[in-house]
Amino acid sequence: MATILCVDDALVMRRLLKQILEDQGHTVLTAEDGDAAMAIARATPADLVLSDVNMPNMSGTSLVPKLRRLDSYKDTPIVMVTTESDGYKKDKLKSLGANGWLRKPFTEKQVQNILNHFL
Repeated sequence: MATILCVDDALVMRRLLKQILEDQGHTVLTAEDGDAAMAIARATPADLVLSDVNMPNMSGTSLVPKLRRLDSYKDTPIVMVTTESDGYKKDKLKSLGANGWLRKPFTEKQVQNILNHFL
């Protein structure tokens, strides 16, 4: 199974994603913002990153290009998990290296579809 890094400032969202992913047999690393995610990423490679866009300290918009600069994350799929639906933001994040978009609120089936697509 895969190692997945989940980044979200909302504890309830981190717990929800962790539960869904662990129930499917994946190893889940969690971080409350981009700073914490970078500390984890420097130490541990992941097979997939699920990241919120709007977070304190370091947003998802700042996190994506920083992850891409790490050798172990240059090809890792990064999916943004957010309430944002603005086409401009999607295009901006894609240009920075994001690979996909999962809109909150989401269903377990939508999470599974993301896993099937990127893993």
